[in-house]
Amino acid sequence: MASTLDLTPRTALARGVGSNADTTPPVYDYTTAGSAYLRATQPDYYGWLEHVRAAAGCTRPIRLAGQLLHVEPSTGRVLDARHTDAMPDAAIYTACGNRRATVCPSCAHTYQRDAYQLLRAGLVGGKGVPATVAAHPAVFATFTAPSFGTVHTRTVKRHTCANRRRRCDCRAEPCHARRATDPTAGLCPHGQPSVCWARHEPGDAILGRPLCLDCYDHGHQVVWNLFSGELWHRTKQAAERWLAKLARRRAIPRVEVVTASGNIRKVPPVRLSPGKVAELQARGAVHFHAIARLDGVHPTDPTAVVPPPAGFTVDDLVGALRHAAAQITFHTPEHPDRPGGWPIAWGEQVDLRPIDTTTGHGEVTDGMVAGYLAKYATKSTEATGHTSTRLTADSIGDYADPDGDHTARLIDACWRIGRPTHTPVPLSQRPRDPRPRPGFTQPWECPDCGTHTRYAACPVCVAERQAALDTEPTKPATGNPYARLRRWAHMLGFGGHFLTKGRRYSVTFQLLRDTRVSFRRHEHHDQADEHPGTLRAVDHHDDTTTLIVGTLTFAGVGWHTTGDALLAATAAAMARERRSAGREELAHELSTTPTGSAPAAA
Repeated sequence: MASTLDLTPRTALARGVGSNADTTPPVYDYTTAGSAYLRATQPDYYGWLEHVRAAAGCTRPIRLAGQLLHVEPSTGRVLDARHTDAMPDAAIYTACGNRRATVCPSCAHTYQRDAYQLLRAGLVGGKGVPATVAAHPAVFATFTAPSFGTVHTRTVKRHTCANRRRRCDCRAEPCHARRATDPTAGLCPHGQPSVCWARHEPGDAILGRPLCLDCYDHGHQVVWNLFSGELWHRTKQAAERWLAKLARRRAIPRVEVVTASGNIRKVPPVRLSPGKVAELQARGAVHFHAIARLDGVHPTDPTAVVPPPAGFTVDDLVGALRHAAAQITFHTPEHPDRPGGWPIAWGEQVDLRPIDTTTGHGEVTDGMVAGYLAKYATKSTEATGHTSTRLTADSIGDYADPDGDHTARLIDACWRIGRPTHTPVPLSQRPRDPRPRPGFTQPWECPDCGTHTRYAACPVCVAERQAALDTEPTKPATGNPYARLRRWAHMLGFGGHFLTKGRRYSVTFQLLRDTRVSFRRHEHHDQADEHPGTLRAVDHHDDTTTLIVGTLTFAGVGWHTTGDALLAATAAAMARERRSAGREELAHELSTTPTGSAPAAA
């Protein structure tokens, strides 16, 4: 006998699986499914998908409203005008562009791919970088922070796994094991255990946490995070000085270059072109992963990337970085809590490994390094368990606690050390420049800034002085050098960029983004005049190019409905799957094609 039960429940609130399971009236939830159904049944649904394609995978896209003008560059004539009111949703969607994977996974994935291409191009060439850089000496360097107290760690002295960075399941050593006959020898001055016999697993939440919170120097750590960028800058300069001395010992002459002002200046024949990524450890301290490439100096073109002089090897680059890491140390400016300042130096763990950019079979290759750094470029404070936006006086109490856990004490140290060290003068009592006399005078040139004006007082200098008076000093040259700690308390004191590079190391993120925009605009048009493998920025145009000028204003953030977000994310995921399948098919076709023959055209 056939069953009379329904195959699916009639209501979203049904507790059974058939019509006799619940007698409550059917209640449907149209919050997501209903709004998605209404959008998908609209006549212009596919036009809407094409309209939002550029920001389809973004979790919180930015909506812009206004007018787009198509202008002929040669004459300035407006060829076409289109308002966003005539577009779907009366707005233009653009991706938020956030690099943090916890905020927007789609934009972070795009940022990670751009970072990979940017970093790898500086090692093997491409994207406008000459392919000769593959022969330059290059080193993958890791600089860590010093110890600010004993923390739980996982140490493996002998690895037997195939991939120690991703799936290391080797037997770890005891965390902090000590032998002592005195039962009180294993206690710190605060009465907490200073030993740990546990063998921590890779994902243990206790890793990076201090054994004793009172013994740990939280203030020194946040100050180190604040000045870590200056420490890296001084280390790079010290390595370049070491290489310059090495060139003098080898009787390699300095290079005469012509400056922008026309003067001739002699510079060392070698220089560093670095690319750096900052990573926050589980204990909340910053350490840097850097690519250091050794370049030469071109006498007439300062932007050219040329090989270093003959005789310079990767061993010279390793020696320069190791010497600089051990030599550079300085003290921060004085603070009421620390009159002598805090010492800033690198930790004992400095790892320097040559990068193999020619054979691709070495221990550290260009693809491995670029992928490793690009992965950490999308992370922030997730390793510490803390994620928040910028903290203010109203929200600091929710995260800072001098008697709380490790992260709460770090945030409290940022807020405490970054407090104002002087009494601010009220705006009503601050001196102001006298009001200039009405009318004009004879034309004159300001001796301070060079502005040509007919006012009695230079308007540029007056505006700058008034802005300096109306703004609280935040730079070290004008006030408290620790004031930035409060601004970056949500980052545990680190206020630098997570990915930086030298000017001559590689291309810029802006060029990659402009090329992507240009490709999308001309994706369905004839591109016979473009050469494959080259980059073209959108601002490069000729007489036949039409410029698009937008007068757009901010209209909002996010999708209109959760159904729109679901459909857009689904379309973006399907597009990613098609691209991934296409890349795998192309790689398989290239791997199976005999040498000397080309694969069939798609």
